[in-house]
This record gives sequence, C-alpha cells and structure tokens, in this order.
Amino acid sequence: MKLQGLYAITDSVLTPLESILDKTREAISGGARVIQFREKTKSDEELLDAALKLCTLCREMGAVFIVNDRVELARMVNAHGVHIGKDDADIASARRMLPGGIIGVSCYNSLDLAVKMEREGADYVAFGSLFSSVTKPEAVRADLDLIREAKQRLTIPVCAIGGITPENAGHVIEAGADMVAVISALWKAGDIRTQAERFACRFKA
Repeated sequence: MKLQGLYAITDSVLTPLESILDKTREAISGGARVIQFREKTKSDEELLDAALKLCTLCREMGAVFIVNDRVELARMVNAHGVHIGKDDADIASARRMLPGGIIGVSCYNSLDLAVKMEREGADYVAFGSLFSSVTKPEAVRADLDLIREAKQRLTIPVCAIGGITPENAGHVIEAGADMVAVISALWKAGDIRTQAERFACRFKA
C-alpha cells in the first residue's frame, strides 16, 4: 500500500475509545491515508475490540491501519503494520510476528539511525519533532534540512511529525516528506473532516 499523505495518530485524551471510531471515520473521509492507533495506558485485551473495529473501518475506507508499539495486538487484529520506537521491539522480531506487514520506525533527529533502520528492513521512518509540539513538548527537534537529506539518502518513505499544522505542512512536504503525522492539529479541530481536507490539499498542491 502506498505510504503517502496525512498520517493521523490517535490519542487517549483527544480520541477516547468511546468516540475513536466516529472521529477516525471523519479523518479518513477528509483525506487521512494512514491511521496509527496509539494507546499507552491500557492492556492489549482492553484495546482489542477498538483495534478490531478500527482495522475494519480502515480497510473498508482504503486507509492503512498501523498499531503503535504493540506488535502482538497488530498481529491479532490483522493490522497493516506496526510503528516502533527506540524502546519497543526491534525490526527483526516485529517482522517475525508480522510477516509481510508494514514496519515504521521513529528515528527522531538521527539520519544515521534512519539509514540503519532502512538497512534492517524498515518500510518507512519518521523524524521529529519538526516544530514545537503540544503532545510532546520535550521531544528532540529535527528540521527541514534533515528531511531533505533523508530523501536524498533513503529509498523508503519519510514521515515528519511534531507541531505540524495545515499552515506549515506545505513547507514540510516541499522538503520531501511523504507523510505528515499529526495529533492535536487534527483531533482538536472543531470539524475533523474539514481539517483533514486542509492537510490533504497540501499534498495535492
């Protein structure tokens, strides 16, 4: 599946389980191409029902469904893939559990790490925070030059995250980002579908 466009990441506060399905449907309707299910506090068992429903929704609407961190949960619901960070499972073990699945890796502000992850089999890498982030104010900072250099050295898609809004997304895409990952700028919008459309339009431009 093509990894490009608006990459929406769910949030336990902004997209609680009781409304996550409706909000995700609005985001995909507006143009979100990838949905990452991210929930750090609950167990896999507590999340199984929501993950199954989200996966079904994404498949029906033509979006890619990625589970953050939880490789076993991704396997149980037949997700398209998993996204891992520096403290999560390594690519080799994730690949064994999800043969043929998409594996994305957070590379923060390190191009060397991204090159290594591509060599080890990552399907895409994510850099950030590009801008000041409400969700992760303490996150390390990356910049547009890193995105440009990554596009020159890598063959896999590049995702940018952190403080990205419809107003600054164009600069990130012009630098070469294949995907822009957003949390608060999407879910805090009064009209999620319209906000997703604003992001999606930046890729068409």
